[in-house]
Order: sequence, then C-alpha cells, then structure tokens
Amino acid sequence: MAIGIDMNDCQIYVTAPEAPPETVGERSKQRYYQTNPVEKRFEEVGFPGLTPAEKKTYTHANLILPVANRLVSLSNKTDREYWKQVAKEGLPCRRLKNNYHWGQDKHGRDIGTYRFEELKKRSLSQAKLTALDVLHRQFLTKRDAARKNGTELPQEDIDQEKERRKEMAALKRELYGEIPGPLANDPEWDDVAPIPQTEPEDALARIAYPDEYAEAVSYLRAVMASEEYSPRCLRLTERVIGMNPAHYTVWLYRFKVVAALNLPVLDEIQWLNGVAMDNLKNYQIWHHRQLLLDHHYTAISSDPEACKQFAKSETDFISKILAEDTKNYHVWSYRQYLVTKLNYWSPFELATTQSMIEDDLRNNSAWSHRFFVVFSDPSVSTTGSAPTEHDPKVPAEIIDREVKYAKEKIQLAPQNQSAWHYLRGVLVKGGRGLDTVGEFASQFFTNLGGDDEDVKSSHALDLMSEVYHKQGDIEKAKLCLQRLMEKWDPVREGYWKYRLSELK
Repeated sequence: MAIGIDMNDCQIYVTAPEAPPETVGERSKQRYYQTNPVEKRFEEVGFPGLTPAEKKTYTHANLILPVANRLVSLSNKTDREYWKQVAKEGLPCRRLKNNYHWGQDKHGRDIGTYRFEELKKRSLSQAKLTALDVLHRQFLTKRDAARKNGTELPQEDIDQEKERRKEMAALKRELYGEIPGPLANDPEWDDVAPIPQTEPEDALARIAYPDEYAEAVSYLRAVMASEEYSPRCLRLTERVIGMNPAHYTVWLYRFKVVAALNLPVLDEIQWLNGVAMDNLKNYQIWHHRQLLLDHHYTAISSDPEACKQFAKSETDFISKILAEDTKNYHVWSYRQYLVTKLNYWSPFELATTQSMIEDDLRNNSAWSHRFFVVFSDPSVSTTGSAPTEHDPKVPAEIIDREVKYAKEKIQLAPQNQSAWHYLRGVLVKGGRGLDTVGEFASQFFTNLGGDDEDVKSSHALDLMSEVYHKQGDIEKAKLCLQRLMEKWDPVREGYWKYRLSELK
C-alpha cells in the first residue's frame, strides 16, 4: 500500500501495491506506468482529478514528447536551454509507449500472454537461429569464393551445412510454423530458382498438393525449363516418382536424363523393377520401359545372344508381375512389343501361355497373347496380316494344332467364351469355315426346343446358328437364336433379336 499527500490541495490518496507481473504483457504495462508517473492516475480520475503537482507533471511531460520525437524543431541554443530546464525540473523524458505489441506466434497466440519462462525459451531459440544463420551466410560466401577460383568446398563443409539447415528448418518450424522443404535445405539446389504451380484466383477446384510434393515439382519445372540433364536431376525424378508414380511428364524427363548421361539401361531397369512391383496398374512405368528397350536395342541389335539374354530377363520379370496380376493389360502389351522388337518368337512364349491358360481357362489375356505369338511370327506368317483375315502363309499343321488345342480347352469348360473366340480366330487365319467344327459344336446341346432341351454352351448355339445359316437351314438357325434370346442368354436379348432380323 502507498499513501500520497498533496499539500497544496490538502488531499490524501491511497494506492494499492501492484502485484508482481505474471506475463510479458503485464510486465510491459507496469514498465509503461513506471516511465509515465501520473498516467495511471490520469486514467483513473481524469485531468480534473489530478493534484496541481500531478497536473504540472502530466502537462509538462506531454509537452516534452513533440520535442523529444523531433516533431518540433528548435535552434541549437533553444534546444540546449530547453533540455536544461527539463533536467532541472526532473521531468520524465524517456517514456515507453502504451500497448506495446509483442506479435503472435505460429499458433496465432499473442506473445504478450507468454509467461517469462516461455519467452525465455523462445528468445533462446531465436538467438540460436540467428547464430546458425550467420554460419549459413558464411558458408554461402565461402562457396561463392571457391567457385570463383574454379574449386568446390570440401564435402565435410557441405555435410555440416546440410545438418545446419536441418536444424534451422526445425527452429523455423518451432518459431514461425514455416516448413521448408528438403530441397530448399540442400545446398546442392541453391542455384535453382524453383517454379511454383500457379492457378487462377477464380479456379473452381484448386489441387491441395502436399508441401513436399509441391516443392519437388517446382524444382522439376525449373530444371526441365533449363534443359538440365544431370545426376541430381535423376535423383529428383526418383523423388517425384516416389510421391506420384502417375506423373507422366516426369517419366519422359527421366528417360531424357538417362539417355543424355548414357546411363546403363540394365541399372535403370533394375530400379524400375522395384517401382513396377509397387505400382502394378501404372502404365507410365511400362511406357518408360518400352523407351528403355528401344534405347538399349541400338546397342545389342547386332548381338543375337545379347538380345536373347535380355528378352529372357525381361520375360522372367514379366512373369513375376503376371503372377500378381494375370490380366494386366499394360504388361501384356509390353510383352508383345518385346517379342516383336527382339524377334523373340521362342517356344518359351507359347509354353508360358499354355501354362497360364491351364491355371485359368478364362484368362483372356493369355489366350490373346497365344494368338499373337502363333500368328505373328514372321517365320510362319505374313507380316502385317490383320488378326481377322486369312493368312495363307500359316502352315496347315499349325492351324490343326491350334484347333485341337482350343477344342481340348472347350471340352474342359464349354461355357468359356475365350476358347470359343480363339477357335473362331484360328479358323479365320486358316481360311476354314465354321462348318468345319459344326459337328464338334453340336455336341454341346441336345433336343433344342424340346421339353428335355439341354445346352452346355450358349457359344456353341451361337456358332451353330451361323453354320445352319450357311448351310441354308434357316429354321434351325432361327431356333438357335430364339433359344439364346428366350433362355440361354437373355441378357443380350436385343442382340439376338437383331441377328434374327438379319436372317434370310
């Protein structure tokens, strides 16, 4: 408790002792009042409530401010006399400002609400960041000087800088909520000005890229724009692919880097194998592999044994992929390209399809590849012959073999559409009509249209409708289509109606 007595006005006033401050803001407020002696009294009672002595102090103190803040210019002599009088009267001329704002932390919290230990911890972190920044700038200066002399800094200095930047990034995250990406913290990328993704302000739906991915792609744009092909660019593409394997552009750029640096294709394929196993449905991977195949072929085209070994290693890996996903379209497409490019029309390919078909008779992809291998081999077929046209170059014994193979598989699963389609394709290639298998197909249904009608394969009915039509037996052809429409394949009722309308 403090007691004040104003002898001129015969007034006695009592002020309660101030509690010790608990926060930074409270301490600032107390210091403000300490440097502005009558300010608190003025706030409590106003100017009329002040004692004459307090009015004089308040008035003089506020008159000093314009001069102290250089808002009023005085001559040198007047200025000296003025401050001499201020000192004589003991007037407060050094005064803190009211409502000092300490700012906000990364969470939006007013730093003025910090307790002293919290502020001390923050101040130590800021001091540490400042010290690290000084060392960081020293590193940049040393590196610039070394490069001007045509040299580079020792790896030890670079490693220290990397660790320093990690520490700085952690402090910036702690203090300001900044999240510098790993590339920004890597001295290797200091010379690259990243190109960020820009979207219009009125975009209907902006893509919320993760910070690390957005940073990596911004650096990718920069090196692509400058047409840089270097080992660090290769590492950057690997980083982007690791976060987004479907980024088509980065795959194209990666191939350019591989080609420009003349990197070993087999090493690139070894890396690609791991990516492919983790992303089975990604078609960009297989397009990249095809580009690598074309690039590698120029080096091995004159060596049949090297081509054979490469084809074997590729088909071995493809088999691993197909073991995980037997009907992967992208893989089968690449396999066909591989066989054609390397002239790998080996018995192994035929055996592979046979093995996969035995595992799954309905694997249409395996059936399709078998047809490709059998009827696209340039040694026994006409180059460029379409799959749906007769090829007189194909030996009759091959046609017989494939017809027999298809029949065997149909016997195992009469309702399997893949085998029936394969049989039709083989007959077309051999220039043989459907009537050559009419007897075979007719065994899969009995007493058609009767009370004890039995149909084991709707595909047999479909085929026989065409056989009957060719033989001129329109009534039997119509009966096959009607039974398909009414009972054995009503899902495609519209199609069967159309077929019926075409019969003459």
